[in-house]
Amino acid sequence: MKDPVIHQLTIPTPFAVGDVHTYLMIGDAVTLVDTGPDTAEGKEVLTARLKETGLKPEDIDQVILTHHHPDHAGLTEFFHGARLFAHKNSERFLLRDDSFMNLHDFFYAEFFKQAGLPEQYMILLDKMKDPLKAMGRRQVDHYLTEGDALPGHEGWRVIETHGHSQGHISLVSEEGSVIGGDLLIRHISSNPLIEPPFGINQPRPLPQLQYNQSLNKLSSLHPRIVYPGHGEPVSHVVELVKNRLKKQHERAMYVKSLIEYKETTAFEVCKQLFPNIYKKQLGLTLSETVGQLDYLIYNGEITAADMNGEAIIYQAGSGVKL
Repeated sequence: MKDPVIHQLTIPTPFAVGDVHTYLMIGDAVTLVDTGPDTAEGKEVLTARLKETGLKPEDIDQVILTHHHPDHAGLTEFFHGARLFAHKNSERFLLRDDSFMNLHDFFYAEFFKQAGLPEQYMILLDKMKDPLKAMGRRQVDHYLTEGDALPGHEGWRVIETHGHSQGHISLVSEEGSVIGGDLLIRHISSNPLIEPPFGINQPRPLPQLQYNQSLNKLSSLHPRIVYPGHGEPVSHVVELVKNRLKKQHERAMYVKSLIEYKETTAFEVCKQLFPNIYKKQLGLTLSETVGQLDYLIYNGEITAADMNGEAIIYQAGSGVKL
């Protein structure tokens, strides 16, 4: 079974990550994997890239999202005539109804408090909603889950690769090709992001642990090539995954060294890890920090104690895990 014709369409974004790749798959269906950002430039460039292949936006039969982030899912409304496929966990970010936004705001207020943020930083809570402003609103037509066949493209299937987001998926072919979204990027490490749970009384996800599992799942497939959301295609997948997991472990052990002889909060660790950018990118840097702390707790390297609903205190040493 040969792979269908795949065109990489590169779209500029206003985000720090730079350009994003969308992928046009031409088989029994004309499929666009990811859409790029909801900007005038994004629409213009994507339309031009499609024209280079002889297509117009209305020729797209279906859009498949690897995940909901605005650089990948911003233009879902632009393709209103196409069926939209995504993981169920992505839909709440695409619809953003009142119930989800209330959960979103409640969760991040609690998350910031548990991270030990001083009161003056709570004004940054609104920034957690900024990425949502760069997206259209669209209901998912068909949910995709582990093992699903890719409609219109025989020999392709879906694997769940959560971690970078709770709804992240990748597309795998029998020929060993993977369209991987932000699962594995050649020139930078992908960042597992903290997201709200699926209900107020539910525990939050542990994205660093999920992401590591997803990398191991990818590596176990021994893919020939990964087409990423950013940067160059990845051919030495197993080697790169091994390197990324090793560096993540080393990073976590460095975090452990920062709290070796004291009790501290996630915010204090975050300031030490990212002294120059934590104020400007608090959501990203706290996600990275808490992800490393989650990893250390899971592996019995540190303990955490919830101080009566206030800040969570971390200290080195094994003990009862949260």
